[in-house]
Amino acid sequence: MSSLPAKMITPTVTTAAVDSHSHHFIQIPLSPRRALWFALMNAGSRTFPLPADRLLTPDCRCDQWRLVQAERAGQDERVTDRPVFVITGIMAAGKSAVAERLASRFDRGVHVRGDVYRRMIRSGQVAADPEGGSEAQRQLWLRYRLAAGAAESFHDEDFSVVVQDVILGGFVPRFLALIRVRPLHLVVLAPSPEVVAEREAARAKDGYGTWTPHTLDLVLRQETPRIGLWLDTSALTVDETVDAILARGGETSLT
Repeated sequence: MSSLPAKMITPTVTTAAVDSHSHHFIQIPLSPRRALWFALMNAGSRTFPLPADRLLTPDCRCDQWRLVQAERAGQDERVTDRPVFVITGIMAAGKSAVAERLASRFDRGVHVRGDVYRRMIRSGQVAADPEGGSEAQRQLWLRYRLAAGAAESFHDEDFSVVVQDVILGGFVPRFLALIRVRPLHLVVLAPSPEVVAEREAARAKDGYGTWTPHTLDLVLRQETPRIGLWLDTSALTVDETVDAILARGGETSLT
C-alpha cells in the first residue's frame, strides 16, 4: 500500500454521495480500509491513480473510459459475427439468471461465470470486501483476467459469449480493455437496492459480507462509468430483461 499515491489513500472518513432513489445527499461512514477500497474501486487498478478530490465525479468516470479507448487504439481487434456480452451489477441483481438465459438464445452460446475462479481457490482466499486490503484486490483482478481470457478463448472457437461478474467502478473499463474481440457489448443490471435486498434475503447464500445492498449500489451508480446499457430490472422478469438487451443492441454495443 505504501506505493500508492498518498493523496489517493487518504480521503476523509466519510464519502459524500447522492442516493439515486431518494435523491437525498448522504454521507457514507468509511473506515480507513473502506476509504482505500473506494479509492481503488474508482481507480480500477494502479494504472489510474485518481486523486481523492476527484472521486465520484462524472467527468472522472468518463475520463477512465476515454483513457482505455486511447490506450487500445492501434491494437489488433478480432471482429466476427459472434458477440461477447459483459453483464455486471451488484450481488443479487440477477446477473447469473440473465446471463444464463441470454447465452441460451444463441445457437452456440457460452455463459462464463467470473465467480467460478474465486471458488477455485481452496486456501488463502480473501473476500472482495474492504477488510481484504491489497490481497483482495489482487485476487479480484486475477479472477477478472481469467474470466476475460476464458471469454476470448470460447469466442475464438466460434461461440457467442456472455461473461458476468460483479465489476464496478474503475474496474469496468479495465476489464473491457482485456477483451479484444468484437462485437463487444456491456449491460449493467441496476434494480433498486430495495429490490436487491429482498432478493438477497430470499437466497440461501449470503454474498454481501461487510457490504450492504444500499452501499454497494452507491458504488455502482456513483463510481461506475456510464457506458453500455443500464437497465433498471426491478420490475422485469428474466425473459423480459433478455428481450430488452437483444432489442437495444445499439445501446449495449461498445464498438
